[in-house]
Amino acid sequence: MTSKLSFLTQTSLNRKIKTKWFVVVNIILAIAIIGIINIDSIITIFGGDFNKKQEVYVIDETNQVFDLFKTNVENTDISLNEKEETSFDIVKYDKTIEEAKEEMQEKDNLWLIVFEEDETTYLRASVISNGYIETLDYQIISQAITNAKTTIAIENSNISSSELEAIYAPATIERVILDEDKTTEGENSSMIMSVVFPVVILPFFMLSLFLVQMIGAEVNDEKSTRGMEIIISNVSPQTHFFSKVLAGNIFVLLQGFLLFAYGALGFLVRNLLGGSSITNGVGAYVGSLLDVFLQGGLGDKLIYIIPLALILIVLTFIAYSLLAGILASMTTNIEDFQQLQTPIILISLLGYYLALMSNMFHGSLLIRIISYVPFISAILSPSLLMVGQIGIIDVIISIILTIVTNYLLIKYGLRIYKVGILNYSSKDLWKKMFKAMKN
Repeated sequence: MTSKLSFLTQTSLNRKIKTKWFVVVNIILAIAIIGIINIDSIITIFGGDFNKKQEVYVIDETNQVFDLFKTNVENTDISLNEKEETSFDIVKYDKTIEEAKEEMQEKDNLWLIVFEEDETTYLRASVISNGYIETLDYQIISQAITNAKTTIAIENSNISSSELEAIYAPATIERVILDEDKTTEGENSSMIMSVVFPVVILPFFMLSLFLVQMIGAEVNDEKSTRGMEIIISNVSPQTHFFSKVLAGNIFVLLQGFLLFAYGALGFLVRNLLGGSSITNGVGAYVGSLLDVFLQGGLGDKLIYIIPLALILIVLTFIAYSLLAGILASMTTNIEDFQQLQTPIILISLLGYYLALMSNMFHGSLLIRIISYVPFISAILSPSLLMVGQIGIIDVIISIILTIVTNYLLIKYGLRIYKVGILNYSSKDLWKKMFKAMKN
């Protein structure tokens, strides 16, 4: 039996791996992932320049605002985007507004800001450009204008320099959480999870759906070509069933590893190319998230979260493959199987969205119970564990329930598989399934 199982598993794997579509798809995936990670360098090669600074001409009719405005813009830009230098090139313009507008017709990357005195509000400003200004850039400009106006108003009120320093000094903020079980680090972890974890759970979600579709398609292909009769005449349905499960799981784990490798290769290429400043802010932001992650003690959690999550993922892949093989055995074509797999897709989709919204269910007993549900627990339980809404015991319960589910699928699913594998009629499908389970 072992040699036959190994042979069927290898044959099934070869049908998936040693094909042109597998090579082509993975080449496309590799190019896409590496390309997305290095999109700025690619655009730069074709003429884009992400290091080019935004030119800003300033006409200061008050003779008070320019230095304040320039300092505010540069400091806000560097602080907000976590960069070492500003992306704005602010120049004091000594010609007329009309002459500046003429220059703007020749330069797309040029803005004009005019400051005028105002008896009521101290300062009036005009922001002029040929086209649209991105929302974030406009917020930086408008905030700098407001800050400059505030400074001028305070200075005109004859406030001493020491009082000015006290006014502009950052406020001292003490964060107090009354619940002793919650910490500021845990609060930061919720923010991290809402940004980072969706990227982690998406590959599992996609691979699980692919696994179900792949096994169903393969079983139905063998049935539609009558090859199933030849196979079952030489091996038992049990051996055939387990070969599909093994081959399917080995394949998706291999594909998952390849996706991870493509991502790592993309960052390696980015490191070699140097990368332009388009993602400096993003990189610094990710770095700050990582600092919060480590300082909050979340790095220590990974010691047990990663092993538990991997165990759940593997067990859930097995559960999906067992269920897919059982349902596929009772159908006669891929169209019928697609109808049967719809509930599986809906359940998986529910788990995915619940994992995305895991930060919203603080203290909810319902979400804790849902995290135990097999097929969903692999993506939901690690999310809730990371944000501290469930404990290790809850994840262990999820693992045990998934193991029990796999046992039941094997015990009763094999009965259905033996009956359905040579069934070529869609009539009374569910009745046949329940009858097979009883027998």
